Amino acid sequence: MIFGKLFGKKEKTETLVAPLTGKIVSIDQVPDPVFSQKMMGDGVAIEPSEGVVVAPVDGEIIQVFPTKHAVGLRSKAGLEILIHIGLETVNMNGEGFEAHVQAGDRVKAGDRLITFDLELVKEKAKSTMTPIIITNGDFVDHLEKVENVMGQKGEITIMTVKAK
Repeated sequence: MIFGKLFGKKEKTETLVAPLTGKIVSIDQVPDPVFSQKMMGDGVAIEPSEGVVVAPVDGEIIQVFPTKHAVGLRSKAGLEILIHIGLETVNMNGEGFEAHVQAGDRVKAGDRLITFDLELVKEKAKSTMTPIIITNGDFVDHLEKVENVMGQKGEITIMTVKAK
Protein backbone atom coordinates (compact mmCIF):
# COMPACT_ATOMS: atom_id res chain seq x y z
CA MET A 1 0.00 0.00 0.00
CA ILE A 2 2.90 2.37 0.64
CA PHE A 3 4.00 1.96 -2.99
CA GLY A 4 0.47 2.93 -4.16
CA LYS A 5 0.63 6.12 -2.11
CA LEU A 6 4.11 6.95 -3.34
CA PHE A 7 3.56 6.19 -7.02
CA GLY A 8 -0.06 7.27 -7.54
CA LYS A 9 -3.49 5.79 -7.12
CA LYS A 10 -4.56 2.43 -8.47
CA GLU A 11 -6.41 2.62 -11.79
CA LYS A 12 -10.16 2.08 -11.40
CA THR A 13 -11.90 0.15 -14.14
CA GLU A 14 -15.60 -0.73 -14.15
CA THR A 15 -17.09 -3.42 -16.35
CA LEU A 16 -20.81 -3.27 -17.16
CA VAL A 17 -22.73 -6.32 -18.29
CA ALA A 18 -25.84 -6.15 -20.43
CA PRO A 19 -28.87 -5.24 -18.31
CA LEU A 20 -31.23 -6.64 -20.96
CA THR A 21 -31.21 -9.42 -23.52
CA GLY A 22 -31.26 -8.10 -27.07
CA LYS A 23 -29.28 -6.36 -29.78
CA ILE A 24 -26.67 -3.90 -28.49
CA VAL A 25 -26.43 -0.82 -30.70
CA SER A 26 -24.61 2.49 -30.81
CA ILE A 27 -26.17 5.27 -28.73
CA ASP A 28 -26.33 7.43 -31.86
CA GLN A 29 -28.93 5.02 -33.31
CA VAL A 30 -31.47 5.91 -30.59
CA PRO A 31 -34.34 7.82 -32.24
CA ASP A 32 -34.29 10.57 -29.60
CA PRO A 33 -31.76 13.44 -29.68
CA VAL A 34 -31.48 13.60 -25.88
CA PHE A 35 -29.82 10.18 -26.02
CA SER A 36 -28.34 10.06 -29.55
CA GLN A 37 -26.58 13.40 -29.09
CA LYS A 38 -25.32 12.27 -25.66
CA MET A 39 -26.99 15.17 -23.82
CA MET A 40 -27.37 12.96 -20.72
CA GLY A 41 -24.10 11.10 -21.22
CA ASP A 42 -22.43 8.41 -23.29
CA GLY A 43 -23.31 4.74 -23.44
CA VAL A 44 -25.03 2.16 -25.61
CA ALA A 45 -28.60 1.09 -26.26
CA ILE A 46 -30.25 -2.30 -26.37
CA GLU A 47 -33.23 -3.31 -28.50
CA PRO A 48 -34.72 -5.78 -25.96
CA SER A 49 -36.08 -9.20 -26.85
CA GLU A 50 -37.58 -9.75 -23.37
CA GLY A 51 -38.91 -7.57 -20.56
CA VAL A 52 -36.36 -8.12 -17.79
CA VAL A 53 -33.80 -5.54 -16.63
CA VAL A 54 -30.91 -6.64 -14.39
CA ALA A 55 -28.13 -4.72 -12.68
CA PRO A 56 -25.16 -4.13 -14.99
CA VAL A 57 -22.73 -3.76 -12.03
CA ASP A 58 -22.54 -4.28 -8.28
CA GLY A 59 -23.74 -1.12 -6.58
CA GLU A 60 -26.57 0.84 -5.03
CA ILE A 61 -29.91 1.90 -6.49
CA ILE A 62 -30.01 5.69 -6.38
CA GLN A 63 -33.38 6.20 -8.07
CA VAL A 64 -36.35 4.27 -9.38
CA PHE A 65 -38.56 6.64 -11.34
CA PRO A 66 -42.18 6.74 -10.06
CA THR A 67 -43.35 5.47 -13.46
CA LYS A 68 -40.85 2.57 -13.17
CA HIS A 69 -39.64 3.14 -16.75
CA ALA A 70 -36.10 4.02 -15.63
CA VAL A 71 -33.65 3.23 -12.87
CA GLY A 72 -30.41 4.85 -11.77
CA LEU A 73 -27.60 3.16 -9.91
CA ARG A 74 -24.12 3.96 -8.63
CA SER A 75 -21.33 1.40 -8.85
CA LYS A 76 -18.98 0.75 -5.95
CA ALA A 77 -16.36 2.96 -7.64
CA GLY A 78 -18.84 5.83 -8.15
CA LEU A 79 -19.95 5.36 -11.75
CA GLU A 80 -23.57 6.55 -12.19
CA ILE A 81 -25.67 4.61 -14.69
CA LEU A 82 -29.15 5.32 -16.04
CA ILE A 83 -31.18 2.55 -17.67
CA HIS A 84 -34.13 4.12 -19.52
CA ILE A 85 -36.55 1.46 -20.76
CA GLY A 86 -37.88 2.48 -24.16
CA LEU A 87 -38.61 5.97 -25.43
CA GLU A 88 -41.52 8.10 -24.24
CA THR A 89 -42.43 5.31 -21.82
CA VAL A 90 -42.89 7.90 -19.07
CA ASN A 91 -46.27 8.55 -20.72
CA MET A 92 -47.34 4.99 -19.81
CA ASN A 93 -47.48 6.12 -16.16
CA GLY A 94 -46.09 2.83 -14.89
CA GLU A 95 -48.54 0.62 -16.82
CA GLY A 96 -46.81 -2.65 -17.65
CA PHE A 97 -43.76 -1.97 -15.43
CA GLU A 98 -42.86 -3.58 -12.10
CA ALA A 99 -39.92 -2.46 -9.96
CA HIS A 100 -38.18 -5.10 -7.84
CA VAL A 101 -35.84 -2.62 -6.11
CA GLN A 102 -36.04 0.79 -4.48
CA ALA A 103 -33.62 3.62 -3.77
CA GLY A 104 -30.99 2.56 -1.26
CA ASP A 105 -31.03 -1.14 -2.18
CA ARG A 106 -27.65 -2.77 -2.77
CA VAL A 107 -27.49 -4.99 -5.85
CA LYS A 108 -25.08 -7.37 -7.53
CA ALA A 109 -24.55 -7.55 -11.28
CA GLY A 110 -27.33 -9.74 -12.68
CA ASP A 111 -29.89 -8.97 -9.92
CA ARG A 112 -33.37 -8.28 -11.29
CA LEU A 113 -34.29 -4.57 -11.16
CA ILE A 114 -37.41 -4.10 -13.27
CA THR A 115 -39.70 -6.30 -15.33
CA PHE A 116 -41.94 -4.92 -18.05
CA ASP A 117 -44.48 -6.03 -20.64
CA LEU A 118 -42.44 -5.78 -23.84
CA GLU A 119 -45.50 -6.15 -26.09
CA LEU A 120 -47.31 -3.33 -24.27
CA VAL A 121 -44.25 -1.08 -24.61
CA LYS A 122 -44.12 -1.90 -28.35
CA GLU A 123 -47.79 -0.91 -28.60
CA LYS A 124 -47.79 2.26 -26.48
CA ALA A 125 -44.29 3.79 -26.62
CA LYS A 126 -42.30 5.47 -29.38
CA SER A 127 -39.66 2.72 -29.24
CA THR A 128 -38.48 -0.19 -27.09
CA MET A 129 -34.85 0.85 -27.60
CA THR A 130 -33.31 1.14 -24.12
CA PRO A 131 -30.38 3.50 -23.53
CA ILE A 132 -27.80 2.59 -20.86
CA ILE A 133 -26.03 5.86 -20.08
CA ILE A 134 -23.08 6.92 -17.92
CA THR A 135 -24.53 10.13 -16.44
CA ASN A 136 -21.41 11.33 -14.62
CA GLY A 137 -19.13 11.62 -17.64
CA ASP A 138 -16.64 13.70 -15.64
CA PHE A 139 -15.84 10.41 -13.86
CA VAL A 140 -14.81 8.76 -17.16
CA ASP A 141 -11.26 8.84 -18.51
CA HIS A 142 -11.84 6.20 -21.23
CA LEU A 143 -14.93 4.28 -22.37
CA GLU A 144 -14.92 1.12 -24.49
CA LYS A 145 -18.26 -0.04 -25.85
CA VAL A 146 -19.53 -3.21 -27.51
CA GLU A 147 -22.02 -2.55 -30.31
CA ASN A 148 -23.91 -4.38 -33.06
CA VAL A 149 -24.00 -7.74 -31.31
CA MET A 150 -26.69 -9.80 -29.62
CA GLY A 151 -26.30 -9.90 -25.87
CA GLN A 152 -27.68 -12.01 -23.05
CA LYS A 153 -28.56 -10.06 -19.89
CA GLY A 154 -26.01 -10.44 -17.12
CA GLU A 155 -23.53 -12.23 -19.37
CA ILE A 156 -21.99 -10.07 -22.09
CA THR A 157 -19.82 -7.05 -21.27
CA ILE A 158 -21.30 -3.94 -22.92
CA MET A 159 -18.94 -1.26 -21.57
CA THR A 160 -15.60 -1.01 -19.86
CA VAL A 161 -15.02 2.31 -18.13
CA LYS A 162 -11.68 3.59 -16.92
CA ALA A 163 -12.21 6.17 -14.19
CA LYS A 164 -10.23 9.38 -13.78
